[in-house]
Amino acid sequence: MSIAEKIISRSKELWETCIPHLSVDNVIFGFKDGKLNVLLLEITEDHKWILPGGYVKKQENVNDAVKRVLKERANVDDVFLHQFSTFGDVNRSESFFEGYPDDLWNKQRFISTSYYALVDHTKVIPVADEFSTACEWKLVDNLPELVMDHRRIVDKALQALQEQLSYKPIGYNLLPEEFTLTELQSLYEAILGTQLNRGNFYRRIMKFDILIKLPKTRKGGAHKAPDLYKFDVVKYEASLNNFSW
Repeated sequence: MSIAEKIISRSKELWETCIPHLSVDNVIFGFKDGKLNVLLLEITEDHKWILPGGYVKKQENVNDAVKRVLKERANVDDVFLHQFSTFGDVNRSESFFEGYPDDLWNKQRFISTSYYALVDHTKVIPVADEFSTACEWKLVDNLPELVMDHRRIVDKALQALQEQLSYKPIGYNLLPEEFTLTELQSLYEAILGTQLNRGNFYRRIMKFDILIKLPKTRKGGAHKAPDLYKFDVVKYEASLNNFSW
């Protein structure tokens, strides 16, 4: 069955079970090999890419719909979520459904509530949906062609994440439990797209008292083994409300 046949066959079911004109799109960020990545789905037969998203069921809260998509596509359910924007331009998805019947439920105008999620990539198990051939991490600074307005959504999510760095801590959901200060700085640099002064970064991050220095170091390498840290979860979560650089 082609993707068009699948979409048409599912349209009646969606009309009966989901809210018309409302969808969710998730920008799932992960930090891997010193680079910021986003999780994308490759559309069957089209070889273009799309954000993990979906429709909201009639008996489902919007936040629950977002969490359901995260569980289905990434097999994670304990992540940091932030609603950052709503996308509702006229004909925002018209080109994707060109050639489909005009009365197709999916082809109608949809307003998308968009969230970004921060996840530890080592805990993610990407799962393609019935309309996709792959679900993969892609570098934020080298994205493939995205359908509809999904490139705009990714760009807006990254902008929101960058702005959040000025008043909230970032890292707990993106780094492994134990990490070095260099790895934490690399994460901030990957998000901001620029290098940071090492001394200034360390002084600023340490003054917020959200890190616990561990009694061990990272083994291996030719240089002195760096100290390992972990987040103080209680202080980290408290600082989400009053953090500022």
